[in-house]
This record gives sequence, C-alpha cells and structure tokens, in this order.
Amino acid sequence: MNPEIPSLAVGFKEWAYVCDSLTHGVQSLILRKGGIHEGRGGFEWKHRHFFLFPTWFHTQSERLNWSPEGAIPFPPEEERTSVDIDGFATLEQVWKVTDWTQMEAIAPLHIWKEEIVKERFVYDDESCLHVALVRAYKLPQRWTFPYVKGYGGCRSWVNLPDEGLSLMEDSVPSLSDEVWNAQAAKLRAVLG
Repeated sequence: MNPEIPSLAVGFKEWAYVCDSLTHGVQSLILRKGGIHEGRGGFEWKHRHFFLFPTWFHTQSERLNWSPEGAIPFPPEEERTSVDIDGFATLEQVWKVTDWTQMEAIAPLHIWKEEIVKERFVYDDESCLHVALVRAYKLPQRWTFPYVKGYGGCRSWVNLPDEGLSLMEDSVPSLSDEVWNAQAAKLRAVLG
C-alpha cells in the first residue's frame, strides 16, 4: 500500500548513511535536535511526507554503528553538484524525549553511537531529543537533480523540484507491514 502523495516536494536533510538505513529497512526512526537555522521555536516536524535528502558529512561513519555495503568516502559538501534521492518517509508518530533512560532503552532500534546521541541530547539547556517513528519507502529509481546553494546550511527542511512526486506512486515500503509494525511496537512500548 502506497502512502498518499503530497502536493509539495519537501526534503528532510539527514546524514546519507541514515537515509540509507531507512530505505534499506535497518531502522524506522529518526533522532533530531535541530539545525542552527530552525528559528526561535527550534526544530519542528513540519511535514507528514518528505524525501530523504542525504547530506555528505564526511565523518558520519565514525559516529554510526552501521554503514551501507560498499560505502565510499564523501567529497566535500561544497563540491557537490547533484542530489541523489533513493527514498522518502511518512511521519507516523513523534515524541520529545527528556528522559535519558528512555534514549538508552531505544538504542537497539537505531544506528547512532551512544556518545553521539548523548552529545545531541545535552547539547543545550533543554536536554531532549525529538524521536520520530517513520515509515520509509524506496523509490522505483534514484531521483537525481542539480544541487543548488539553497540546499546548504544547517536547516532540516528544503523545498525540492516537484518532478519527484510522481516517483512516489510506484515506491515500495522498505519493510513489510509485519516487520515495520513490530519495530513500531518496540518503540511505542518504551516511549508510550
């Protein structure tokens, strides 16, 4: 079953290996503190459907417990000329977690190393992280388009060309309903 197709193509910027982990069915959640350009209110989940926009943070493999098979080093982000998108996600549920013991309890459900999660959790005066349960889908083919300057910077959301919306129609879930429901149940059992 494919999700409802949105009317606006929006990208959610995340480390490339995290995007890969979602489209490969390795995990079904996203941890977010927020970028420095999120505004006064901080990070918000503004969209129910979004493309997984990979960012080329060169040391991400050192900060994660998983990387895709055959992963190659990333060139500097400023040398980037195109964007390659393999999937999108639907936002299913969100929690703002302020209890570190809950973050420890969900560690088996994600690929971030504990020290990175803790660094983000205690980053500012408000110790917390946004945890999003998502359902990832793999596009029928890689969507490639030119990289523009407006995609850069520490922001979570970027507007993308609308031509990618048609690819959503023939996408397939990264996980079967049974496996995804089991992962969702484990997360909900810890976070409520």
